[in-house]
Amino acid sequence: MGKVVKLQASDSHLLDAYVAEPDGKPWGGLVVVQEIFGVNQHIRSVTDRFAQEGYFSVAPALFDRVEPHVELTDGGEGMQKGIALAQKINIEDAVKDVEAALQYAAKETGKPAAVVGYCYGGTLAWLAATRLSPAASVGYYGGQIGRFAQETPRAPVLLHFGKQDQHIPQAEVAKVHAAHPEVEIDWYNAGHAFNNDNRASYDEKASKEAMARTLAFLNRHL
Repeated sequence: MGKVVKLQASDSHLLDAYVAEPDGKPWGGLVVVQEIFGVNQHIRSVTDRFAQEGYFSVAPALFDRVEPHVELTDGGEGMQKGIALAQKINIEDAVKDVEAALQYAAKETGKPAAVVGYCYGGTLAWLAATRLSPAASVGYYGGQIGRFAQETPRAPVLLHFGKQDQHIPQAEVAKVHAAHPEVEIDWYNAGHAFNNDNRASYDEKASKEAMARTLAFLNRHL
């Protein structure tokens, strides 16, 4: 249901973005930030789902900075390549690409735009809240959030984590809670990537609960 557009970041870098539009007038814009597997079928389906919920949804291709048209599977080889690609990208540059998508969504709708991100994108959703000006920000299992816990959000933030996540120590999340007790942090009886229905780690119950909370949060702020 979507289309691919070209965005330009503040440093003149050009990147692709997958865009899905709602049938009617959008509630607002929403930037969907990828995992380490690129803007693949799963991220496009997530973007489509948010469009069905009424949001003009944009998924920027962050890996265009180092390699265009990246679509990886979650197998060992895809995981290794995704990690390698993510490590090649300066986090500040990734934030610029999220900013370009936020500006595009706001311009196209004439309304505020929010951010939702997954894994790699979950960390960027946090940085969008602390460094940019989204209407709201939602992060799913962002593994590097603890590194940036001292940065102060400029927008309302909702964070989702799995209690059985082997990749993110709960102590890292505790850093965020200690620095910013006002930030809503929800925990689920699930592991990492519990929202990705293409992976063995998918947990339907946790995914549905997190989506319901995410939509209520976005509806409140958009």
